[in-house]
Order: sequence, then C-alpha cells, then structure tokens
Amino acid sequence: MQRLRKFPWRQFLKIIGVVGLIIVSNLFFQLTQNEFSFDLAFKFAFSWHTEKFFLGCFVLLIFYGWISSFLGSLKTGSIFYTLTVIGVGIANYLKMKYRMEPIYPDDLKMITEFGMIRDMVGIPLFILFILLLAVGIFLIVFSIRKSLKLEKKRQWLRVGLFVLTSGLLIYIGGFNQQGNLLRKAYNKTALWIPYSQKMNYYNTGFMGGFLYNLPVEAMEKPENYSEAAVKKVTKEYQNKTKDATDEKPNIVYVMSESFSDPGRLDGVEIFGGDPLQDYRAVANKTYSGQMLSQNYGGGTANIEFEALTGFSMELFNAQMTTPYTMLVPEFPSFPSLVGTLKGRGYETTAIHPYNTSMYKRKDVYKTFGFDKFLDESTMKHTDKIENNPYISDEAAYQEIFDQLEKNKKPQFLHLVTMQTHMPYENKYNDLPYGVQGDNSSAVRSYLQDIAYSSEALKVFLEKLDDLPERTLVVFWGDHLPGIYSDAIQEENQGHQLHETEFLMYDNRHQLNNQQVTTSPFYFAADLFQQGRLQLTGFQSLLVALQKELPAFEKGMYYQSGQWFKEARLNKQQEKIYQDYQMIQYDITAGKQYSLKEKFFE
Repeated sequence: MQRLRKFPWRQFLKIIGVVGLIIVSNLFFQLTQNEFSFDLAFKFAFSWHTEKFFLGCFVLLIFYGWISSFLGSLKTGSIFYTLTVIGVGIANYLKMKYRMEPIYPDDLKMITEFGMIRDMVGIPLFILFILLLAVGIFLIVFSIRKSLKLEKKRQWLRVGLFVLTSGLLIYIGGFNQQGNLLRKAYNKTALWIPYSQKMNYYNTGFMGGFLYNLPVEAMEKPENYSEAAVKKVTKEYQNKTKDATDEKPNIVYVMSESFSDPGRLDGVEIFGGDPLQDYRAVANKTYSGQMLSQNYGGGTANIEFEALTGFSMELFNAQMTTPYTMLVPEFPSFPSLVGTLKGRGYETTAIHPYNTSMYKRKDVYKTFGFDKFLDESTMKHTDKIENNPYISDEAAYQEIFDQLEKNKKPQFLHLVTMQTHMPYENKYNDLPYGVQGDNSSAVRSYLQDIAYSSEALKVFLEKLDDLPERTLVVFWGDHLPGIYSDAIQEENQGHQLHETEFLMYDNRHQLNNQQVTTSPFYFAADLFQQGRLQLTGFQSLLVALQKELPAFEKGMYYQSGQWFKEARLNKQQEKIYQDYQMIQYDITAGKQYSLKEKFFE
C-alpha cells in the first residue's frame, strides 16, 4: 500500500491522457476521411491497418511535443493541439464532401485566405474558424509570456524537448526523400495509390496520405535525360508551320468557373428549358467540344496551369498537387503562352474578379510575365447579379472590351471568372430550371448561374464581331461543380465527372466547325494551328501528341474515340509521349536546356 501511495500517479495519468489524446485525434482524422463512419475508422485503426495507424500516432505525438515545448505548458499545448486537429479535420471533411479529395499539406498555406474561406464554407463555419484562430493566437501569446517565468530546470527541459522535436519534424518533412526511415516503416505495409489521392488516404490513413504529399521533386528524371537528348527533341519539332500567317490577332482566354453541361451526366434530366441554349448557339458553329478536367469540384489553378503552360498534371509526381503554390513561384520566370506572345509584341493582361492572393496568382502571374493583373479592387466594371456575391461574367467581359478598345498593340487577355463559384444557394430569386434525379437547391441555382454565363458569353462574342482587329477566343469550364448527390457521382464515375465544355471562336469565322475531346494543355497549340499562326517548337510537339492521345489525365486516357484507364501506346506514340515528358522534366525539374534552343518562342 505504501508503494502505491509513492507511485507518481499524477505523472502517470498525464502520460495516459497524452497518449489518449493522440489516439483520439488520429481517430478523428479517420472519421473525417470516412464521412464520420465510426465502424470504418475503428476497423482501420485496430483491425485493418493498425501499424500505419500507430505510425501516424507517433508523428502526431512528436507534433504535440513540439507545440507543448514551444508554448511551455502541457495543458496549453493540449488545448492548442486539439484546436489544430479540429480545424484540419473539419477542413478535410469539407474538402472531401465538395471536391472528393483530401486536405494536402500545401492547402494549409491558404489559412489566411479569409475571403475565400468565408465564401466556400458559409458564415456560420467561417465564424467558428475565426473563433478557433483567435483562441489559438491568444493561447500562443498567453502561454509564451507565462513560460518565461518557468524555473531554470524546466526551461532547459523545455528547450531540449523543443530542439529534439524540431529536428524530428524536419526529418519527417523529408518523408519523400530516399532513405527516410519513417517512409521505410510505412512501406512495409503501405500500398501507395498515387493516381488517386482519395484512395491513397483511405488506404494508408489520413496521416499516411498527408505525409505522402509532403514536398517532392516535380517529376521523376527520364533515364536518358541530358543536354544532347533535349537538343535532339527540340531539333525534331522546330519545323516552321506550313501556311502560317504573319498577322497578330488579339487572343482571349476565358476560364469559366465550374461551367459545364449537367445534361451530359447519367441520371440527370433538366426541365424548364435549356440553360446552355445561348452557349450551344455559338458552339455548334465553331471548333468546340469537351475538355478533360483533372479534378471534380475544384482544382481551378491546376487547369489554369495546364492551359497557360502546355504542361500536363499527369506527368508530375502525385505529390505535386498544386504547381501554382508548390512549383512556379520558385522560378524567376517560367515558359508559358504569356512569354511566347510577349516575344511577338503582345501586351498581356490577366483579369480575375476576386482577390489577388488566391493560389499565389499575383506571384505566379509575375513569374509568367503578365504586364498587368486586374482584380476586384482594380477592375472598373464590378456589377453583380441579384444576391450573387461575385462579380458577374458580363462585367468581366466588359473589362476585356476596355482593354481591346484602348490598346493599339495586339492583346493577350486571360480572364478567370467567378460568377459561377460556390456556394450556389440563395443567389437568385427566380429558379426556372429543375432537375429530375438531383433537384437540390444548389443544383437549381447552378443551372441559373450557367444560364447567365451562357447568355453573357454569346453577347460578348457577338460584340467581338464588330471589332476591326481579328480576335481569337478560347473559352472553357475548369471543372464540374461539387454539388451532385452521391448517387449521381457514383453513376458517373470516370471521365463523365471530369468533362466540361469548351469552344474556340474567331470573329472572322475562319476556324473549323468540328466537335472534339481535348485536354487544356493542348489549347494554345490547337488555337495556333486552327488560326494558322506560327507554332513554336513546343507547340509542334503538342500537336503531334494530340493526334495520338487527344486527351488524358491520371487514370483517364482518350484514344481512338474510346476511354481507357491506362494509355495504350505503340512505339511511335510512346516516342512522342517520351519527348513531351523529356521537355516537361527539363523545364520543371531539369536544367532547362530547351530554353537555350528557343523551343518556346
């Protein structure tokens, strides 16, 4: 009995409490990953993937130790740690719900995007987020000030623990580096699924999937990569374009937020009219069709990256989830359509009717070389429709006209719209369209949204016909909205949840009237070929690849009018694909030998 009394029960209970907190927090992450299914979460942790679960707990324990040592208090550290877990877990649940993909480490950089968070999650959750943030900041200030009064022995213990956990976290940050011991421990039982991050997180646990998406090289190095190999590729595709004209028409890119045709989905039948009737009136008379989007419900910046650079997300390592934040800002300049056109005497302007910090666009556009970037604070036309919180497409198109009319140089104008961005409910008083199969208020509001977008596009293109200068337009939707029911999503698994509408328009009506399926990284090459403009060597390579593989993303390959889960390439096709892979690696992770060969000019 005397021994029991002398036993350090308080310390023992603290240890038990910390271990319990770590296990519960990891279970909470699993719950958010599995739509709060306790059955799936507990089976993952204690039946199916126990080793991976406790490896995740080990990482969380180190993170907990780092927070507590930094704040100088186990109690305050526990509160701050819990708030962090709740915040990340809720964000993961919401992203899984609306975009069918989990939270990535790079997403945490968006924590200061208050306007975006408010618009995406709604006022109640945004207020909760602000409260959590405020409590967290208060805890940091309060605890650090209090920790300065700790006795010397405890201060040294605190500093030692902080240095140890900091070193361990830095080592964990190199999870994807060769020889990393934590990665080796995961590899004993983990089956990584790089082509589907959703399944990757399901299969390895939230913590395993999160670690897998820590920084990594953009691409794997091709076996034969060298300066000589790159020169061989550039020389082969540097042929001059036949029948190319020397004219410099205005070029307008319009990436329309969530613009797509719901009627293409199985199980969806629209009544009350056709919300895309104005769009079809134009598209059916020009070069148009469907575009393959990388993601469902989101991923705008990745589609924009593909369209402006000509580089495919499919070729990157799976962990390279967002080049706009993870890759492009690391370069002083980056080859893109912007640079190609500036080299030919164009003035280049980006327009985004929202704030400038989304996806680091301000930095990315500077790297691409845009002369101007107009946002919601610098645009002249900022009208909105009814209760829609975003600037309308009509106003954004008027901004384009202002640039076309006042500038004498040929113009490249790149517009990223916002009118049809989520949330969709409560935007409009009258909702004339309905859907059999998924008649939610969000879907009906979305139909009205795309009807307004469709109408604004038609009016915009008709006004272009009156311009004295030839003007070429590429219009496309970046992805489907993440609003469809689970049943509709299940019925349309695969390419159908990734196909949006696109068209190319010439105010001189000289493009082919043709319906095709394509990918956004082909847009510039396709437009130059259709418009009979001089192709760059890189665009000639893209034209050659497009003939063999008209559209592709991870797990979706369009060949000979059919969809496959894996590419089926013969030797000639494989050679072109490898040439493309070589150039993309050269620019994004290699020595950029192709720039010396003027391959993008």
